[in-house]
Amino acid sequence: MNFIDRLIPLASLAMGCSLAMMPSVSAQPEAVQGSSSELRPLQSSILSMSGASQVMDEAIAAISAKDYEVAVSKLQEARQVYNQLSNFHLDLANSFQGLDNSVYDTERRSAIAAGEMRDTATYRLALVHRVQEKPELAVPLLIQVIRSQSPTSDLGEKAYQQLLEIGFVSREFTRPNF
Repeated sequence: MNFIDRLIPLASLAMGCSLAMMPSVSAQPEAVQGSSSELRPLQSSILSMSGASQVMDEAIAAISAKDYEVAVSKLQEARQVYNQLSNFHLDLANSFQGLDNSVYDTERRSAIAAGEMRDTATYRLALVHRVQEKPELAVPLLIQVIRSQSPTSDLGEKAYQQLLEIGFVSREFTRPNF
């Protein structure tokens, strides 16, 4: 056995010992211990219900000021954020279905709440298009609301009424009494 062949195992042993003595390094920071109510970094982000609500408030202010171009932009942004939130929460809910029912239920409720707000933003956007005398842009939005909420929900019923007023549908709808 030559010198190099004897050196390789010793070098490997020395390297292994030095690695074992080094402090561990993590690619992610250690989890902070504390209550979950303290950990809310996204609350001030657009990717949160409060962030999307702020955009919705800006849209309502623009509508009040009759600045319909800004209102359209803000309502489209709110719709997009609420839709992402709804989809993300639904994906999480589905991931936990059968594993942890409390996480599943919480995420499902969050998905539904975001979806309802998305549909409210969609309905308001359709109304703005009506004010702008662009019914061709309002019709598909109103149909989306009805499809998402159902014709028997309050918002679905209002959306159908808008379609009737536009002249897209010709028959009145009366909500059945169950």
